Amino acid sequence: IFSEAEGDQLLQEIRAVEVPQDVRRRIEFFSSQFELMETAGAQFEYLTKDTVRLAGTEWAQATAADSGRDRMKDLGCQTRNGLSVRNLMTLLMFAKAMAYFRGSPAVALEDVRQVLPFVLNDKLQPDLDAPFFALPENAPYRSDRLSWLRWLLDASNAEYDRLDLDRDDPVGELSAQFQRGLDGMTETETRKRLTRIERLVEERVKGRKLYGHLYDDLLKLKYLHQRYTNYLHWLRAR
Repeated sequence: IFSEAEGDQLLQEIRAVEVPQDVRRRIEFFSSQFELMETAGAQFEYLTKDTVRLAGTEWAQATAADSGRDRMKDLGCQTRNGLSVRNLMTLLMFAKAMAYFRGSPAVALEDVRQVLPFVLNDKLQPDLDAPFFALPENAPYRSDRLSWLRWLLDASNAEYDRLDLDRDDPVGELSAQFQRGLDGMTETETRKRLTRIERLVEERVKGRKLYGHLYDDLLKLKYLHQRYTNYLHWLRAR
């Protein structure tokens, strides 16, 4: 039995466990799969399952109108909701605890893989009418939610590897670049970054069907473009 002081110390040490960038990026990629609902709204930011839920729209009607994507390939078609910030924070904390009790100073992907099904078991709701669950080989996942959630993570990681995002992740690089701050950036450099963002947007919308991770990338790029544009206006006004 831990004393209150020992419990506080344990919590501090667990929180101090590092989550490496490559693991964070894979969690981010996983979570991006589930929010998109392309027919939910007229404005780009509102193409989400939350929009459908808050509007009280019939789920079957919303999914019937959502066509064009490969519903077997798209992991987001297997769920009725996305993940909240609280869900992700809880996942990170439990992954840190798993790493801590294994004696590791940093979270590994396997730590995430082991705790994710238990953290999200009552959070990520399956759409049992999705084509994925109709396949005979996937029938056990209708009741075995823990195995289904682990399968989702494995499938997300396989797609991450296929896209080679560990080595070629321009959106992640732009996000990291922005996080370093804007102090002292020149107008020339700002314009250069804006041009790169515009090219990436053009590449991602050209001839592609919208999937969850692509939608997430476009939202990030739009945000970065707005921030750099505002900064450019500020530079000119000085």
